[in-house]
Amino acid sequence: MIRVAFAKVKAEKVARLESWLHELMHRQDEVRETFARESVRHEQAFIIPGQEGPILIYVMEAQDHKRGREAFQASQLLIDLEHRRVMDDVLAEKIQIAPLYDCALRETGTD
Repeated sequence: MIRVAFAKVKAEKVARLESWLHELMHRQDEVRETFARESVRHEQAFIIPGQEGPILIYVMEAQDHKRGREAFQASQLLIDLEHRRVMDDVLAEKIQIAPLYDCALRETGTD
């Protein structure tokens, strides 16, 4: 299942967020270790300009988002601790946006 999260980025923290996202690209083995714990298959992040400042768009594909959220919150892995610290520093507030369209293949064996 895919989930997309939106959050306002503190304007003065965009460079810090970009730096962290680039660092994650160089630490993909550690990121994949968290994926295994969180049932995540794929993540992407984008920063786009917004009328009221920059916005982070975070896309995550996971088998079980609830399990993933719980595993991330409980994690003591260095990369997860750093990720929480950076996100707490750079994000201003979450933006709640519901999808207008959502369609996926049905699971095999379900109707």
